[in-house]
Amino acid sequence: MIKKTAVACFASFIACASFADEYLTFFMAGQSNMDGYGYVSDLPKALNGQQDVMIFHGNGVFDNQSGGGEGVWDLLSPGHGTGFSSNGKDNTLSNRFGSELSFAQRIQALYPNKKIAIIKYAVGGTGLAPNTGYSNWYPNFNEGKGLNQYDFALRTITNAYAHHDINNDGNPDTLKPMGIIWMQGEADAHASPESADSYLNNLTALMNLFRAALRVDDLPVVIGKITDSELGEEDIMPYISRVHLAQQLFVGKDTCAFYMTNSDSYTYGDDPWHYTSKSFIEMGNDFANAYHTLAKQCSVEGK
Repeated sequence: MIKKTAVACFASFIACASFADEYLTFFMAGQSNMDGYGYVSDLPKALNGQQDVMIFHGNGVFDNQSGGGEGVWDLLSPGHGTGFSSNGKDNTLSNRFGSELSFAQRIQALYPNKKIAIIKYAVGGTGLAPNTGYSNWYPNFNEGKGLNQYDFALRTITNAYAHHDINNDGNPDTLKPMGIIWMQGEADAHASPESADSYLNNLTALMNLFRAALRVDDLPVVIGKITDSELGEEDIMPYISRVHLAQQLFVGKDTCAFYMTNSDSYTYGDDPWHYTSKSFIEMGNDFANAYHTLAKQCSVEGK
């Protein structure tokens, strides 16, 4: 049954506007350290429960696979780390989490009395350059069906914005794009000199395409600095200095970009690629604080 408020929205634009909720919306994307390898069992009580924040988590798949970008809006809770999946009707939570939990909590503290929404798409082992990692984000990818991480990220955004009542309260909602939070680069630092040397051009093109998809040309972008654990016998990121330089150059020439470098202090967990639960919590706080600083610089808060 349609609620009376929804009927009023159909009958009158003024009534519709009066009931509409505006959500400050953040797009969080990247590879495995954005996906999240923290253990839900390690979460402190303050983060181990449902938050009054909405999330649309696009189903992550490798290139040319089916189901990429499918999802459904839900209240944010633990389980949106690696192993999460969605068929577009139901979300299946995992026993892992990423930076989204502490990011949401900190953003709520920084923007009190504002409604917050997160759109997330992340797949581990993915690079920006073609033929890098298990899959890639290269916009001009045309192998097989021609569907890659860029396409699935766009599908995630499109599917998220297709819902006009994200909390199912019978009233229309407005999603206001606020920023892009990006954590990626390990695959390009691992693969080859060519992938690392092309990182600046690839990152610039991809961020501008995401800004276009979200229809804000100067949308703030926070880039998370990748790090090398230097664990094990193999040098897993021999070209990391080139990716670091590319990230620095991107931020240096873009007045609405910020380089979040607190990751230098993060610790590693079960393997040489992924951070500990504690570090994923720190990452969310660091991303939120970096965004808040950047938003003032870009005058987003006044828009």
